[in-house]
Amino acid sequence: MNQLAFVRIFRIVFMSLKFYTQVMLFQRRHRGNWNPLVEEKWNTLITKQAKQYKILALKLGGLMIKMGQFLSTRADILPASFLMELEGLTDRVPSIPREKIVSVLEREWNSPLSAYLSSLSDEAVASASIGEVYKGILKDGKEVAVKVQRPGTDRILRADFQAMRIVIWFLRTLTPLSKQIDFRQLYREMTDTIGAELNFLQELQSGRAFSDRFKEMEGIRFPIYFDEFSTRRVLVMEWIEGARITDLSFIETHGLDRHEISERLFILFLEQVLYGGQFHADPHGGNILLEPEGTIVLIDFGMTGTISKSDSQAVLRIAEGVIFQNYGQVLDSLEELRFLLPHANRDLLEETIARLVAAYESNELLQMDSFVAERLLRDMQDIVRTQPVQLPAEFAFFGRAASIFVGVLHVLDPGIDLLALARPRILEWASSQKEGKRIFGKEDVLRWAIQAAGPLRVFPQKVINYLEEPERMRHYLENRDGRERKHQRNMQSRMFAGVFTVLSFFGISGGVWFSHEPFLWVSAVFFVGSLWTYRSIK
Repeated sequence: MNQLAFVRIFRIVFMSLKFYTQVMLFQRRHRGNWNPLVEEKWNTLITKQAKQYKILALKLGGLMIKMGQFLSTRADILPASFLMELEGLTDRVPSIPREKIVSVLEREWNSPLSAYLSSLSDEAVASASIGEVYKGILKDGKEVAVKVQRPGTDRILRADFQAMRIVIWFLRTLTPLSKQIDFRQLYREMTDTIGAELNFLQELQSGRAFSDRFKEMEGIRFPIYFDEFSTRRVLVMEWIEGARITDLSFIETHGLDRHEISERLFILFLEQVLYGGQFHADPHGGNILLEPEGTIVLIDFGMTGTISKSDSQAVLRIAEGVIFQNYGQVLDSLEELRFLLPHANRDLLEETIARLVAAYESNELLQMDSFVAERLLRDMQDIVRTQPVQLPAEFAFFGRAASIFVGVLHVLDPGIDLLALARPRILEWASSQKEGKRIFGKEDVLRWAIQAAGPLRVFPQKVINYLEEPERMRHYLENRDGRERKHQRNMQSRMFAGVFTVLSFFGISGGVWFSHEPFLWVSAVFFVGSLWTYRSIK
């Protein structure tokens, strides 16, 4: 039943509208009365929604699991309790009968299975919502991994994308979230990145591109692909004898150095960012294998993203702006990266960045009270949600990849110092970025190194920040409370206007259906009025 298109669309859209209505009613009920008890009720509601989403995603599979994994990284638009519930959502589904997989293989190869393979494992070694992997042996005796697309995947994903189009239209047209999120670009990024998984030939090309790009990197390799056996729905590659990189017992058994492995892995992913180009968008432990001698093998390039060279340079300018306390430069670079939408309050955001940096530095010097630090982080999340700040769609999968990857690193080496590993590589990268204009010279790089490495440079500023903290906190909280009250008033007004718009639209539909002209005209008047009111509230 869940495989029927209209059933999937209805369940996805209904759940989305139900969640949004619950959130709006909750905010209206507790407007101007937000306290620890209300906060607890809010977290209970959001956690319940996340659990309902997770249950439905596991039932439906398809795009819902991918979307849940994507949402689990969107701290810019979703509460922490929602994100925590989705963190464990993995794309693992029961395998389908082997004979169905064999029929796909024979249809794609237009030949009996025995014409290409001397054997195929009885069960799948891995099974996900899009494809399943079997172990096979070619006629010449080579062991291979055979990845086969599950039958009906195209149809299921088309229905899921149709449901997402309906949900995004609703959010973009009838909610204030359109000020914070570029829904059109977000949908394009979803279709490009997730839709690419349907074409295994594209995955083959991406794997080859990574292999060519990092062929000189010691201790890293990529699987060999077999073009003559690969099609849009079948991918054949060499079989890798190894274990998941997070298999600590395997590492201990073979006497490997966890710290050295984590450093090598970190450099591999840092190189993907610093010099632009493709990055692996799904670097979980199952897609990073470790051979007995310690070689890292990166597999599964179905989900990849791209960082342009200009974007990577903008990231570096953000780092420089933070180091030299030039927060205007930080905001300029954020605008260049499309993190700031029009009408952003630059003064407020600059103050927020400065406070974050000061809090970090003060914590090193004076061990800032944990309550103050927690309140600062919570207030910063509120600012991100109320200001026109967004995570650009093209960076969405990078954020997800980064969070997954950092988790893998900390399993390997809980004490790893990522900043210490990154600093020399970033300095080397900065000095190489010429491209027709002087971005960094030797003096700049030296100045940066001194600034980054010398903790004494911030000692006077830390003392000043500590002495001025009470007055700055009072001013900051007053501004925050005023913004919150205004935002809540606008949200309530827009919610009422949006509800009347939807109801009057159904009234128009009913008037047309039952040929009731007076009811049709009254509904039309309410529709135009409520829609105009909704659009006029900023």
